[in-house]
Amino acid sequence: PPEVDPAVLDAALGRVLGPEQDPAVGHTNAVAVVHRGRIVAERYGEREMGPLAELAGVEPGPITGEDLLHSWSMAKSVCHLLVGVLADRGALRVDEPAPVPEWRTADDPRAAITWDDLLTMRPGLAWTEVYEGFGDDAVPDVVTMLYGGGSADMAAFAAGFPLVHSPGSAEAYLYSSGTTNIVQGCVQRVAGVSGDEVTDLLRSTLLDPIGVGEVRLGLDGAGTWVASSFLDLALRDWLRLGLLVLRGGTWDGHEVVPAAWIDHGRTPRSVREDDPLLVHGAHWWTRAGRDDGAFMAHGFEGQRLIMVPDRDLIVFRNGKTASDGIESLNRHLYEVVDLFPRS
Repeated sequence: PPEVDPAVLDAALGRVLGPEQDPAVGHTNAVAVVHRGRIVAERYGEREMGPLAELAGVEPGPITGEDLLHSWSMAKSVCHLLVGVLADRGALRVDEPAPVPEWRTADDPRAAITWDDLLTMRPGLAWTEVYEGFGDDAVPDVVTMLYGGGSADMAAFAAGFPLVHSPGSAEAYLYSSGTTNIVQGCVQRVAGVSGDEVTDLLRSTLLDPIGVGEVRLGLDGAGTWVASSFLDLALRDWLRLGLLVLRGGTWDGHEVVPAAWIDHGRTPRSVREDDPLLVHGAHWWTRAGRDDGAFMAHGFEGQRLIMVPDRDLIVFRNGKTASDGIESLNRHLYEVVDLFPRS
């Protein structure tokens, strides 16, 4: 738009990906901006190389629009959308107890945990969500689930933890990848799908209607999509998802996700203790102190899909940022956001 100086936008994006990139940001694979439904910036970096990448057969060179970009916890937000579509079709009611086999005995207090308690990260279950700075004698639950003994059936592993707070209460809030995998296990139970059928379900309900191309899901040993962490899409397909939720769940005049469900996800509920600027809704985030309606999908190491309704704007970033660089990354991304006028 005429209110945005291209040179200023170029410099702001350059602090995330470019010759003058802020070192704190780490390695950026791709960054893009969509304004009023049109791509106004799209940049790709180089593949990050190192001993492990070489052992995995990664070839050095530029990333392109054909490359699939990893989600980490941005997948959680997509899981939320899938639940909303199934609820709209009558497959489940979010205010009813979640169908978790491990909780079905008559005297199990966890039997009262609802779909909504899980989606708002308020089931009240014990859990440790730490990825860095731990020793061999204190491996966090999330690491055990994703890469250790819990990976055979991640939903069952997470469902096995005890109740430590009343489900649905404010004090029950605890960000947990295990919780999302419990949700996805329930999704597949009510939909009657497993393994490769999960991709078909996600495509038919959500991805095909908005024109998404190749999709790669990570499955656990039980054939359950690891919806906490493992979804790979090309950059423009991440932008399609961003535009879908920015437009209230409608695509080309067709309702893909109910607008009320988009609101369900982005309604702020719980402040994240380790980052008071982040406020959790239901598998989506808002940012404290902003008055432009911004909400976002976040992922480990700085994966970002930011939607800003009052500016009709999407900002996307994929890469690898260390924990001590996240604040710098967020600052630069919101510098880009704030360049664009209110609609």
